[in-house]
Amino acid sequence: MKKLNITRESVSTRGGGVEITLDNFGYEEQRMTAYQNYLGGGMLGGVGNSCTMTDWEEDETLVIVAKRLRQHWADLMEIDVDDFEGLSLSAY
Repeated sequence: MKKLNITRESVSTRGGGVEITLDNFGYEEQRMTAYQNYLGGGMLGGVGNSCTMTDWEEDETLVIVAKRLRQHWADLMEIDVDDFEGLSLSAY
């Protein structure tokens, strides 16, 4: 698997995110993030992804990159990403 080209990381006890460029994967000038929101009351939400590309979830390569990026985020937060699977991404 190609290297994640990290452009931004913001890690705190209240969530945050990590952003990569997708140039290494053949998608010039596109970006993807993995993030976790603070829901309040000391609770963090699920670990999610967003991407500058529409319908990125239909691209097998990008789905694999997203999973890898979520795992990278979990490693930074020192959490087990599986513990947050299926949780709400937002309190609203």
